Amino acid sequence: MGAAAVEVPGIVKLKCSVKNYDWGKVGRESGVARLYANNSGVETNDEEPYAEFWMGTHDSGPSYVVVSSGVESNLVNLKDWIEQNPSVLGDRVLRKWGSNLPFLFKVLSVAKALSMQAHPDKDLAMVLHKQQPLVYKDDNHKPEMALALTEFEALCGFVSLEELKNVVQNVPEIIEAVGTACADQVLHIGELDGEKKLKEVLKSLFTELMAVSNAVISELLAKLTSRLKLKREVRDLSDKEELVLRLEKQYPGDVGAIAAFLFNYVKLNPGEALYLGANEPHAYLHGDCIECMAASDNVVRAGLTPKYRDVQTLCSMLTYKQGFPKILPGVPLNTYTVKYAPPFDEFEVDRCILPRETSTIFPAIPGPSIFLIMSGEGRIRMTSSEECVCEGDVLFTPANAEIGLETTSGLKLYRAGVNSRFLM
Repeated sequence: MGAAAVEVPGIVKLKCSVKNYDWGKVGRESGVARLYANNSGVETNDEEPYAEFWMGTHDSGPSYVVVSSGVESNLVNLKDWIEQNPSVLGDRVLRKWGSNLPFLFKVLSVAKALSMQAHPDKDLAMVLHKQQPLVYKDDNHKPEMALALTEFEALCGFVSLEELKNVVQNVPEIIEAVGTACADQVLHIGELDGEKKLKEVLKSLFTELMAVSNAVISELLAKLTSRLKLKREVRDLSDKEELVLRLEKQYPGDVGAIAAFLFNYVKLNPGEALYLGANEPHAYLHGDCIECMAASDNVVRAGLTPKYRDVQTLCSMLTYKQGFPKILPGVPLNTYTVKYAPPFDEFEVDRCILPRETSTIFPAIPGPSIFLIMSGEGRIRMTSSEECVCEGDVLFTPANAEIGLETTSGLKLYRAGVNSRFLM
């Protein structure tokens, strides 16, 4: 007699968590609020910000499986449910990451800038978590990707050498902050000096700027904003100058506003994505996005925030790469589905837009998936189960299951899963 086959659960619905950070969009303005209200059945507050909708197993914002038994439904923590049903992850995922989802899936609704931040690599995450477990809540790295739902703005990575020299020449307040010797280093370095030297000079400039006292930064920002407002009377300001004024208004006296001159100002159109490796500086500024990342909540902050700042760690951990980040347009898989696959094992995202009276198939893959219904109504099915779905529904599907979707009215959804390259 052979071993009995393990019965794999079918599609399960999830109830998910929300975060009310103060940078989130307020009440009905927030896409996150609408998704959360539909997902949970909880009425949202028109006065409260709704910033992030979390889908996954991270302890800071866990999802729950809706388990039906007869007439009643119970909620079981997704992490516990996976531990009871490890076959849903598939052998490869289980071997590499254990009985935990390696990715964390989110929707963000951003009204004002998030903190100027970076996420540690695996080695640094382990050190920080051990030293300050209340601040750095896990020991995992956190590469991530933002996929724009609306027009989406971000600061990401350091500007090119040419633009950096332009900043030093045209923003006198930065020279005043870091000193002429530091500024001269930037002006006199060239591409032929080599990548290592370029990074040393950039690190020196950024570290000097971030170390300036709050009192001096407040004075310099007052000068900077006055100068730019006068300049605006005789010519249009650049996009970056307008952004700096906006950031200073959102976070008065904050060094992050002046440091924004050193970063690339990225504007994504809906359907474009930006990915960020460990130790890369960034700040999301405005708009709604899908976000997916390795399952971590580690953030090292240094500006544009009232939260704890770890300036020394941030300045020491960054890669100091220069140049504009790569924008992912996505790769069409079929008429309705586009895949966004960053160079990280833990995750990828598919966007699927089904018009009226259409259907599509997600082929079986050897890893789990989470589906988020953004709008419309339809049906999702696999061999052993079928569910009606509508806006705000979140569904977990097991490894090795072909998933069919159909709609009469139209359906827009996103799928997060382990990166196909890892599963191949």
